Amino acid sequence: MKPVEVSLKPVDNQRLANLCGVLDENLRQIETALDVVIARRGERFALTGRPDHARLAAQALKKFYAKARHNLSVEDVQLGLIEVTRTEPATLKDAPQLKTRRSDLHGRTPRQVLYLKQIQRYDITFSIGPAGTGKTYLAVACAVDALERDNVKRIVLVRPAVEAGERLGFLPGDMAQKVDPYLRPLYDALYDLMCFDTVAKLFERSAIEVAPLAFMRGRTLNHAFVILDEAQNTTPEQMKMFLTRIGFGSKAVITGDVTQTDLPRGHKSGLIEARAVLKRVRGIAFTHFNSNDVVRHPLVQRIVNAYERHTKTQTEPAA
Repeated sequence: MKPVEVSLKPVDNQRLANLCGVLDENLRQIETALDVVIARRGERFALTGRPDHARLAAQALKKFYAKARHNLSVEDVQLGLIEVTRTEPATLKDAPQLKTRRSDLHGRTPRQVLYLKQIQRYDITFSIGPAGTGKTYLAVACAVDALERDNVKRIVLVRPAVEAGERLGFLPGDMAQKVDPYLRPLYDALYDLMCFDTVAKLFERSAIEVAPLAFMRGRTLNHAFVILDEAQNTTPEQMKMFLTRIGFGSKAVITGDVTQTDLPRGHKSGLIEARAVLKRVRGIAFTHFNSNDVVRHPLVQRIVNAYERHTKTQTEPAA
C-alpha cells in the first residue's frame, strides 16, 4: 500500500515540535484515531493505512501545523480530530454563542449544534444517546449562559441516586455528603465552565442547587434552568413527577443513555416511556445522538460501535 506523503511548509522546527508533542504523543493520537501509521523525517511525513484514512490524517497534520505556533495539548488534538473526521462538519456560522469561561466552546457536530439551538428555543428538551456525546456538558453550558444573561434566576441540577450496578451500602456523613458522589459529574462541568470561586458564591446564594431526584416532589421551579441527568435511571413515576415541577419562566433539559440503565431488573425506564409518550407533544424537543457525536478519546467511538454491533448480533434471530 503506497503511503500518502505530506510536506509541511514553511519549515519551522518549533511548530514541528509543537505538532508532534512530547515523545510524538500527538502523532500517536492521530494514528490511534485514524488507524494509520505515521513515519516522520523532518518536515516530511509518510502516512500508511487505508487511502481515505491516510488522506484524513494528512488533512489533520496540515490543520494542526497551522495552529502549532503554541503547544498543542492532547485535548486540542482529540477535539481537532473529531472535526476532521466528521463527514458532515458542524455549521458554526449559526451556532449559538454561549457566555462561559470556555471561549472555545461550541457544537462540534451537526447534532450538537442542533441540540444547543433546541435548548434555546424549547422549554423542555430531551437528549438521548451514548456516553461522550456532550449531552450533560452542553446542557450545563447552556444553563450557565442563561444565568449569565439573567434569563433565569438559578440553576437546578438533578440526578437519580442509583448506583451503576453496585450496592454501596451505608455512606457516612450528612445528606449533602451522601449524595455528592452521584452528582460529581455535574460539579465537574460547572467548575470547568465557571471559576471555582464563582461557583462557590453561587452555591452560597442558592443560585445553583444540586439535588437528588427524590427531593423534587412537591416543588415548583419558577425562573430556573433545570437539568435532569442520567434520566434513564428514573422510573416512569419519577419522570412524570419531575416534568410536572416545571414552573413559569423555566427551562428543563433531560439527558440519558437508554443503553446504560441501572434500574433493577424488570423496572421500566422513565426516559424510554417519556420518549414514546411525549414525542408528538408541541413545545418539547428531542435530540438523538449516536457514536458519530462522541467527543472524547477516539477509542470511545470505537467502543460504542463495538457494543452496538454486539447487541445487534445478540438480538438477531438465528438462521
